[in-house]
Amino acid sequence: MEQIGNKPPRPNSYLALAIISTIVCCLPTGIVSIVYATQVNSAYEDGDYAKAESSSRNAKTWGLVSIGIGVLGITIYILFFGLAMFGAMANA
Repeated sequence: MEQIGNKPPRPNSYLALAIISTIVCCLPTGIVSIVYATQVNSAYEDGDYAKAESSSRNAKTWGLVSIGIGVLGITIYILFFGLAMFGAMANA
């Protein structure tokens, strides 16, 4: 990113990550990610560059936490479903 005047480069808002992780993975943590992602641009425009950077990091962190919870949930579901199917086949 190019630096304009004395402004630091605008941090990434990770809004796409936040929205996708909310829809696909985990709603509560995804919403937290969306809230932080929407704060990035407004904080940057207000000149609060530290808050913009912090909100960017938090949006990314909560988006990744949401994806991690989703993957963990799916893994546990598949594991238990597989064990139940295996048990049903062994008893047949």
